[in-house]
Amino acid sequence: MLPDNSGPPVISRRGLTIAAATVAVIGVVIVVAGITTRKIADAKLQEWTEAQAVPVVAVAPPDTRGKTAAFSLPGRLEAYTQAQIYARVSGYVKDWKADIGTAVKAGDLLAEIDAPDLDQQIMQAEANLASAKANSALSDLTLKRGQSLITTLAISQQDLDQRAADASNKQGLVRAAQANLDRLRVLEQYKRIVAPFDGLVTARTTDIGALINAGAGGGPPLFVVSRINKLRVFVSVPQTYVPDIPIGTKASLTVPEYPGRTFPATVEASAQAVEIASGTTRIQLVVGNARNELMTGDFTQVTFDLPHPQIAIDVPASALIFNQNGLHVAVVGSNGRINLKEITIARDLGNEVEVASGITADDRVVINPPDGIATGDKVRIAGAPGIPGQPETAEAK
Repeated sequence: MLPDNSGPPVISRRGLTIAAATVAVIGVVIVVAGITTRKIADAKLQEWTEAQAVPVVAVAPPDTRGKTAAFSLPGRLEAYTQAQIYARVSGYVKDWKADIGTAVKAGDLLAEIDAPDLDQQIMQAEANLASAKANSALSDLTLKRGQSLITTLAISQQDLDQRAADASNKQGLVRAAQANLDRLRVLEQYKRIVAPFDGLVTARTTDIGALINAGAGGGPPLFVVSRINKLRVFVSVPQTYVPDIPIGTKASLTVPEYPGRTFPATVEASAQAVEIASGTTRIQLVVGNARNELMTGDFTQVTFDLPHPQIAIDVPASALIFNQNGLHVAVVGSNGRINLKEITIARDLGNEVEVASGITADDRVVINPPDGIATGDKVRIAGAPGIPGQPETAEAK
């Protein structure tokens, strides 16, 4: 019968050592892998956090309209000659002959005024003149009698001198009374209000029976007569364009009531001064209106033909930065940093402004700059390649 060897196996010391070393190596590998993974995750998180701290901005090149030889500005049409007519005598409107829109000739009757006070003053002046003439005639007669009696020594020389002085004084009173009557006669002519020149009645602010005070008196004029065969156009031109618009420059204008039509105009005068509030110069143009198609007070768009073409550079109004140092726009350089450039505005176009100087057509302008942005700030351009993304999550691994 053989011996029984079915008992538990005997593990050698060498096997135990190898097993322990293998477990230790695996543990070290797991620890190193965990530390490395954590460091990589921390680095990615730090990189993402730093990237998020850099503001993201949207940029766009300035809108250029290329070489332009013309530009348009709003203007207002006014009569070349306009008369506001007030009454020279007080009274009541007896009748009016011309309403708004009536074409009149120089001297045409516009209205008549009933002036009873003036009529009474004229009657009194006539009576005063008659009395003065009678007194003067009596003084002359008394003087002549004295001159005939002086030779007989019936009166003294002093008495004769007094009669001569009295006659001269009475003649002066006659002249004064005559002058007063003439003045009132002249005023009487102003009871008839007439047109001062050929034109169009563009306003009437009175009616029959209305009480009229002499002079302006702070009230509206009775009539406004405008000469409209030639009109003035007033335009406020930005000072940067003034040197390009000398006297005699040709222009064209459009009005809303005639879409698609243009009317030629010519620059006639310039204020040669800049309005501080707007930075513009007032320029006057003249446009012919022989057919009476254009109306006074009409809004118009005036287009100037510039002798020297220019490049028009526009930027959004939201890109403007106002601070204590003036007006700037933020431009992103090739290094991804901000450069604030000072600009001057040529025209305000509403949602956009035309820049006269400060930037070029190649600049990358920040459309909506964040508050507090300054020269040298690092920014990221929205949509640019190479922007770090979000850190990986456990699900993405």
